Amino acid sequence: MNVALNRRLAALGDGMRRHAGLIRRLQWAVVLVYAALLVAPAALPLPDTHARILDNLALLAQFVFWGIWWPFVLLSVVLFGRLWCGLLCPEGALSEWASQRGLGRGAPRWMRWAGWPTVGFLLTTLYGQLISVYDYAQAALLILGGSTLAAMLVGFLYGRGKRVWCRYLCPVSGVFALLAKLAPVHFQVDEQRWRANLPPHRPPPNCAPLLDIRRMQGASACHACGRCSGQRDAVRLIARSGSAEIVDLGGEADGWESRLLLYGVIGLAMGAFQWTVSPWFIALKQAMAEWLVGHDIFWPLQASAPWWLLTHYPSNNDAFTWLDGLAICLYLAASSLALGGSLRLLLGLGGRMAGQPAAFARHLALCLVPPGAAGLFLGLSSTTVKLLRYEGLVLSWVPTARGVLLLGAACWSLWLGWRVCQRLQARQRLAPMTGLLLANALLGYCWWLQFWGW
Repeated sequence: MNVALNRRLAALGDGMRRHAGLIRRLQWAVVLVYAALLVAPAALPLPDTHARILDNLALLAQFVFWGIWWPFVLLSVVLFGRLWCGLLCPEGALSEWASQRGLGRGAPRWMRWAGWPTVGFLLTTLYGQLISVYDYAQAALLILGGSTLAAMLVGFLYGRGKRVWCRYLCPVSGVFALLAKLAPVHFQVDEQRWRANLPPHRPPPNCAPLLDIRRMQGASACHACGRCSGQRDAVRLIARSGSAEIVDLGGEADGWESRLLLYGVIGLAMGAFQWTVSPWFIALKQAMAEWLVGHDIFWPLQASAPWWLLTHYPSNNDAFTWLDGLAICLYLAASSLALGGSLRLLLGLGGRMAGQPAAFARHLALCLVPPGAAGLFLGLSSTTVKLLRYEGLVLSWVPTARGVLLLGAACWSLWLGWRVCQRLQARQRLAPMTGLLLANALLGYCWWLQFWGW
C-alpha cells in the first residue's frame, strides 16, 4: 500500500512541476482575492451592530481572514507541509515577482540572522493585539498590507527571482517551519542519486526559498512547490510518519526553533488569546490605575492614541487608553516569559537529570509542537466560533471538540517524547518524560482556564 501511495504522490509532485504555469496563475488569482478583501473593507464605514457576515463586506472579510483563512492555513501546514507557501501565498508570489524585476543584490549578512522569524512573530503578534487586528479592517490592512509591501521591497532589492523575504524575514515562516515537521508528506531527496546525476536531465529548478536541494532533509524549509520534483530522479513527494522529522532530525535543531516554540507559538500566543477574558489582566490594569490615580498621574488614562498605535474607534465604544496599551504589553510579555520559561525549565531539568546536554532539551522541546499547533488553531478559530455565534449558530459541539483536540495533541506530544527518549538508557527516561508530562499538564491547565475556567 505504501509503495502504491508513494507512486501516486510522486506522480502528483511531477504534475505540479509540469503544470507550473497553472500554479502561477492560481497564485495570481489568490493575490487578487487577497487584495480585494484587504483593501476594500478598510475604505468602508465600520459595520453597525445589526450587520451580518453575508450583508457586510467588512464582516465578510474579517470572517474570511481570521475565521477561515489563517486557522486553516495553519491546519494545511500540519497536513501537507508548506504547500501554502509554495502554491498559494500572495506575499511569496509578489515577493518573487518583484525579485524578477529588481536589483538582484545578494542577501546581506544581517538579514541572514536566524533570529528574525522569532523576533518578527513576537513583534507582529504584540502589535496586532494593540490595534485589534482581528476586529478591524484598517488594522488588518496595516499589518498584512504592510508585511506584503515589505516583502515586495525586499524582493526588489535582493535575489533574482527568489523569495528572500520568505527565507529570512517572514514573521510566520518560523511558525510554518515548526508545524511542517508534523506533515505526513514531504519531498524526499536521495543525495546519492542526486550526486549520480541520473536521467532525466532536466533544467536546474529555481528554488525560490534558496534551499540546497541536494542536502534538504525534512519539510521545515521546503515550500512544497514541486519545482524540483523528479530532478535527477532524486526528488520525490512521498508519505512519511508525522512523527519522523521531530524524532529523527530534531536533535539538529538550533536554539531559535525552541525559543520560537516555547516563548512565541506557546507563551506569547497564549497571552494574546487570553488577555481579553483573563481576570489577571483586569487585576493588573486596576492595580496600575489605582497607583496612577494615587500619584495624581492621569494622562495614561486618556484614550488619545491614534488607531494605528492603539485601538481607537470611539463610534464603536472601543478605544484603548495608554494604560490599556501598557497593560497589554506587560501581560503578553509576562505570559511569554512565565509560560515559555516554565516549559523550558521543566524540559531542561528533565534533560539535565538524565545527564544529557542542552541539545537534548531542545530536541525534547520540539515534542511540544503538536500542542503548540493545536493552541494556535484553537485560538484563531475562536474568532470563527465568535462570528458564527453572532450569526445565531449554537455550535454546542465546540467545547467537546476543543477538549478532544487538546487531549489528542498532548498524547501525540508524549508519544514523540517517548520515541525521543528511546535512545536513552531505561533508567534515564523517567526524568525527561516527567518533565514533558508536566509541561503538557501546564498547557492543558492554561487552555482549561481559557475555555472553561474563566
